[in-house]
Amino acid sequence: MAKDPKKKRNFFKNFKAELKKVIWPTPKQVVNGTIAVITIVLIIAAIVFVLDLTFDLLNTQGLNRIRRRIETTENVDETDNGLDGLPIIEIDPENIEEQEENEENDANDNEANEEVAE
Repeated sequence: MAKDPKKKRNFFKNFKAELKKVIWPTPKQVVNGTIAVITIVLIIAAIVFVLDLTFDLLNTQGLNRIRRRIETTENVDETDNGLDGLPIIEIDPENIEEQEENEENDANDNEANEEVAE
């Protein structure tokens, strides 16, 4: 299907007529608009820059605090073997058998007392 040459000519005529209806800005309006756009862009860039510095500082300080807490908990774990301040009781291996015998005797005594109570 070949396009009609009259339609092409008509299109360009209408196009030219519409462009004549456009109200073009004066050079002063163009300069004022350009200055306004550049000013707004600079203001927004300054705001983003300040926010970036602030968040970077907060992030760095926050990470440093987390690192310090981890280091202090590691130091505490090394000093008290992770018992969170509980006293460390040393167990004498020779007394373990005696302690087990005492626990068995206590258990037997408890069973005997329960039978008597019934």
